[in-house]
Parts: sequence; structure tokens; C-alpha cells
Amino acid sequence: MCLTNGGGMSEEMRCQKLSQKLGTEIKPSQFLQAHTIFKATAHKYNDTPVLVLGGKDDVLRKVAEGYGFRKAYTTLDVLAWDPTLVKSHSLQRLADETRSVWPFHDLSAEERLSTKAVNFSQTRIGAIFVFHDPRNWALDIQVMCDVIQSAGIIGGPYVHNQAKPVELVFANPDLIWRSEFERPRLGQGGFREAFGAVYKALTGAEYPYTQYGKPTTATYDFAKRVLADRVGELYGIPQLPESIYMVGDNPESGALIASAADVHTDESERVDIAGANKAGWNSVLVHTGVYEPAEGSPRHTPTFEAENVEEAVKMAIEKAAGEQ
Repeated sequence: MCLTNGGGMSEEMRCQKLSQKLGTEIKPSQFLQAHTIFKATAHKYNDTPVLVLGGKDDVLRKVAEGYGFRKAYTTLDVLAWDPTLVKSHSLQRLADETRSVWPFHDLSAEERLSTKAVNFSQTRIGAIFVFHDPRNWALDIQVMCDVIQSAGIIGGPYVHNQAKPVELVFANPDLIWRSEFERPRLGQGGFREAFGAVYKALTGAEYPYTQYGKPTTATYDFAKRVLADRVGELYGIPQLPESIYMVGDNPESGALIASAADVHTDESERVDIAGANKAGWNSVLVHTGVYEPAEGSPRHTPTFEAENVEEAVKMAIEKAAGEQ
């Protein structure tokens, strides 16, 4: 089973691309992206307007709708909205960019085609879901602050003591990730920190949020349920094997996987290999991603290290065979 902090597209599309690249079929039931867990919570927001952040154009809006979010909006929708037309109740878009919530970004023709016409002065956003890495941090942080400080009504008066604050949910805690560039790039964890710093500078307070993604307990529990279902699909008995190995490339968050033990780590321990080792998990850290062996040993020691995924899988199989 693939468990990744990546995302940005539907599980079906990701599996199709991965199957073509690997030359073997990968089913959506075998693939968990960072935001796949949102499927399990979508029913709580069926008719609640939510803001979906990350990805290109409205790709993730469509993913969210596929999960069950019926009223999903993007920051591009907000950018296309003209707040000066509220009194006339018209949703016609004008070209005067100074009326925009963020006048430093001009919508491209492609972006504008992806937007929905919405009157955000009459649409209360109940939650913000960061599905994937935002493309425009400045725009997204501005809109997030607008939504949160005005109790969900963009452009409305600030509400300091909110009875029901806007929920904020992140899918991926990774600060950095490996791309084709020579050095790691900032990830969604970096965006979360940037938003938090701006919000605290504005208000003097920290805004509460829910964090999913490897290696949070919630994501591992979700993965265990999916894995048990997969075992049931293959062998008729939906239960976990005695040991589970996970291969990862990030010593701070990626190289973690739970064994059959149902252990919940402390908040301060759940983001590193130390937490995984304490829980009795087997982790295999590969040298083909974020981790750089030349820079010294990882802060937290994994169960094994391997040059690549193939070597890691062979090691896990050999160890499992030796235990039988």
C-alpha cells in the first residue's frame, strides 16, 4: 500500500499515472494521499461552505466534491469576486483589479475559467481545508486571515470572540520535500508556519488547527483501517499482519509506519522517528529523497537504512521471512 504526504489530484488519476510508470496496476484502494483522509470527514460538511486550498486552478475543488464536499470554493473564486457589487446583488466580474481582495495577482484566462461566481459577503465559510501546497502563498494567507477574523464572512467586521471559530485543517506537515531541483523545496508545513506567523503578528494569538498526514496518529489509524480492508480483499480476513514496514525518505516525518500495536504518541513525539521507534514501529529510511547521508546521521535513528526502495523492500521481506 502506498501512503504518501503528496497529493494535488484525485486518487484515480494518481494511480493511473503511477501504474503507467511502474508497469503494474495500482488501485485507488491501495493508495492514500495526504488529503485522502478528508473522505472520512466530508459528511460533516456536506452543506457547509468550505475553502479548499492548494493545487492548480479548481482541480482540488473537484477532488473535494468527489469526497462529498458539496460547497467547496477556492481562493481563485474569492479573487474573482468583486465585493463592490454586493449592494446590487450582481455577480458580474469587473476588470478593476483594485477592488480585488488581493490586487497583486491578475487572474489568467485559464484561472478565470476555473472559478465559480459566488457572493462571499453572503456565504459563511465554515472550514478551511489545505489539501495540497498552495501556489500563491500571499493570496491564500490573506484570504485565510479574512475568513478567520470575520467569522467566515469575507469582508465582514472582525469578530474577536467567536462562538464557533472557522475550522482550519492541514493535510501534510512536511516542512520540505524533494523535487527535481538540487535542494529540497518548502512544503505545506512551511506554508502552515508562514500563515501562523502572519496571524500571530496580526492578532497576538496562535490559531488552532487540525493536522493530518504522516506521521500523525489520525493518518496512521486511517491507514490501518484501509490496510485491513485490503488484507480482507486479498485473503478474506480484514485484519492487520503482525508487522508492517514503511519505507520513507524524510527522517523527520516520512520514514514512519506503525506495527500492529495500536499506540498513540504524544504531540511532541509524533513528527519524528523517535516516536515511531517508541511505538515499536519498523521504519526504513532510504537515501533517494530528502535525507542526505553526506550531511551526517539522521536526528532519529530508523530501524533500517537502505539505498533505495527496492533494497528496502528486500530487507523487509527477508526480516519477515526470518521471523516465521
